[in-house]
Amino acid sequence: MNTPITLRIDPGHLTLEQLQAIHAGVVQLSLPEASRAIIRASQQVVQRAADGDAPVYGVNTGFGKLANQRISKAQLETLQLNLIRSHSVGVGEPLAPEIMRLMLVMKAASLARGYSGVREVVIDTLLAVHNAGLVPYVPSKGSVGASGDLAPLAHMTLALLGEGDMLVDGQRVPALAALQQAGIAPLKLGAKEGLALINGTQTSTALALHALLSFEPVLEAALVIGALTVDAARGSDGPFDPRIHALRGQPGQIDVAQYYRELLKGSEIRNSHLDGDDRVQDPYSLRCQPQVVGACLDQLRHGALVLVREANAVTDNPLVFAEDNAMVSGGNFHAEPVALAADGMALAIAEVGAIAERRIAMLIDSGVSRLPPFLTADAGLNSGFMIAHVTAAALASENKSLAHPASVDSLPTSANQEDHVSMATFAARRLQTMIANTAHILGIELLACAQGIEFLRPMQSSNALEQAHALLRQHIPAMDQDRYLAPDIEHATTLVRNGSLSRIFRALPGLPLLWITV
Repeated sequence: MNTPITLRIDPGHLTLEQLQAIHAGVVQLSLPEASRAIIRASQQVVQRAADGDAPVYGVNTGFGKLANQRISKAQLETLQLNLIRSHSVGVGEPLAPEIMRLMLVMKAASLARGYSGVREVVIDTLLAVHNAGLVPYVPSKGSVGASGDLAPLAHMTLALLGEGDMLVDGQRVPALAALQQAGIAPLKLGAKEGLALINGTQTSTALALHALLSFEPVLEAALVIGALTVDAARGSDGPFDPRIHALRGQPGQIDVAQYYRELLKGSEIRNSHLDGDDRVQDPYSLRCQPQVVGACLDQLRHGALVLVREANAVTDNPLVFAEDNAMVSGGNFHAEPVALAADGMALAIAEVGAIAERRIAMLIDSGVSRLPPFLTADAGLNSGFMIAHVTAAALASENKSLAHPASVDSLPTSANQEDHVSMATFAARRLQTMIANTAHILGIELLACAQGIEFLRPMQSSNALEQAHALLRQHIPAMDQDRYLAPDIEHATTLVRNGSLSRIFRALPGLPLLWITV
């Protein structure tokens, strides 16, 4: 188990590396004292509005279509409590602890920028719940990604109030008991505080960041496996020549070509067919890997930039500008940037799986790969990888449907007051299914290309790729005849997802970072 380290969050300046540490659950968090003065100044503006007679949205009015309803001063706290209770309407499985850690901290960091008008205790409670390892029980479905992620953030807030539930060691328990056990006082809401807590894009952003961080080892594994397939099919490394990619100028493509050059460097298999090979050009699934996977990498890098910006954003409404003693209504809660970033990530995840499926199809086609049919020495009696490829094809096809952009599917809500929404929460949530599908496709490809290498022995691949081959063979022997393959697929997929292949990739010297530092 990792020992937590203390991290002082700087509101508005969270980095991807810090978000990754929060996601992993290896940090305890604190707020710099310098942030507290602006938090107090902002809250004083709200308090003056609550004490005054002028209508101010969310302070002394109803919400959404009910904004024209005035609320008496005696009922302002009840207004906020009713808001949280009425908006806690989510359904489905609870959000994972990694996602909840990001939600708690991003909400705290957003409020701590001092434009939301909440008291310090609200932010301190969010951080205390995080630091105690408590996980609010938040159903995963019920947000359209505009007016904020209202339902999931309401469930999170309900737990802070001592209502609702928490997950403790994976068990669902009453929130009040969990707070008491951790020595945390249940939060009591002041003017505007319920609204500030549930307005915002922290759920959709946390889901998208969870996908980005979950996909990182899968993408690195895809690079290793794709390179091993090049050698198994005795493909050329000529298409990875840096001069080709410099002429196009696409940064992801340039970097992916370099990754492949380093992964294949020193391969005896490659050297064995430099002369006398009558194949002029390899199939696209081999030689266009920099162009395809590089474009995916660019898309994911763009997504990372958008998500880090959003993690640092102030996205509730209305916003408080203490220096002008003003509260201004706007629409920063609309999660369109997250929706479009998640849709772009979906396309990239699907394409990484799609080209991997094509590489499997190429390997089992003896007319293209020049390996035994279906990668079995006694084809006919044995079917080899015939139906494993069918599984990969099914998963790749499923990803095509899941990659349909969610952001174009707006559906008006709140009696047409909220007449255009982003669907960002689903756009980000569906990425986990797509990642799982792509990881399984890559697991099948790993089995197939490792089997292909067996037919080329005693020749050796590069040092890095032999490490990947040996890692698989520690638990899964070569397939001399048909056997029960499903357990092998699951084990190979675990190597794709758990970072085992990533460590081989990351040990290569001098490679550009997968993600741009943001």
